[in-house]
Amino acid sequence: MKGLFRHPVRVAYRLPWLLTEFALAAINYARWCGRNASGSQRAVWMQKSSRRILRVLNAQIRASGTVPKSGLLVSNHLGYVDILVIASVTPAMFVAKREVSGWPVFGFFAKLGGTLFVDRERRTRVGHTTGEIDAALKDGSLVVLFPEGTSSDGKAVLPFKSSLLEPATHQVNALFASHVQYKIEDGEVGEEACYWRDEHTLVPHLLNLLGKKTVHAEVRFTQMREASTDRKELAKQLHSEILRLKEATV
Repeated sequence: MKGLFRHPVRVAYRLPWLLTEFALAAINYARWCGRNASGSQRAVWMQKSSRRILRVLNAQIRASGTVPKSGLLVSNHLGYVDILVIASVTPAMFVAKREVSGWPVFGFFAKLGGTLFVDRERRTRVGHTTGEIDAALKDGSLVVLFPEGTSSDGKAVLPFKSSLLEPATHQVNALFASHVQYKIEDGEVGEEACYWRDEHTLVPHLLNLLGKKTVHAEVRFTQMREASTDRKELAKQLHSEILRLKEATV
C-alpha cells in the first residue's frame, strides 16, 4: 500500500468523503429507483453515483469515438475502476463474475445497479445469464461485457471467451467495442490502478488508490458494423478490434 503511506493525509481526507458518497448513493437509490426499478433507472443511478465516486479519486476521464446508448458493449478489463469509468460515460448494465456479488460495499452496489452475475464454472448458469443479457438488450439497455473473463494489468488483451456472446450473433442489437487504459503520475498502473493479481484484496487496493493525486482514464469506443454470426469467430473479431483500439491509445 505504497500510496497509503506516502500520502496518508490525502487518504485520511478522501476516505470519509468516499464513505459519504456510498451512503448518499444508497439514499438516492431509494429516492430514485425503489424496489421495482427498471434497468434504465438503475443505469442512470449507476452513472450519477459513479461520477460522484470518481470525483473522490480526482479521476480525469477522456472518452472518444461512438459512445453507445444501447446494445452490447464489449471491453477489455483491468479491474473494478473500469465499471465506474464506463458507467460515468454512458448509462449501462454490467455482466460480472459471481464472486463480485460478495465484495464488500461494491458487491451491494453492483446488485443495486442491476449487474448480471455469471457463474462460469456452471455451464447451465452461463446459459441463464445469456438469457438475461438477451432480455436486457430487448428492453433497450446497454449491456457491458468483459469477455476476457478476468482482469489484467493492461499489457495485453487476454483471449476472449465466447460463451456470453450468443445474443450478439443474432445481429438484432447494435454491437460496440471499447478499450480502457489508465495513467497515474505517482505509481505503477499495473499494480495500483489495475486490480488483477490473486494477492490483491479490495480494501487495501482501494485505500492505496485513494492516495494517488490523480487517476487518468481513457476509453475509446467504436461500433462494429460487420460481425460474424458465429460466436467464436465473433470473439476473434472483437478481440482484434480492441487490440486496434489499444494500439491507437499508446
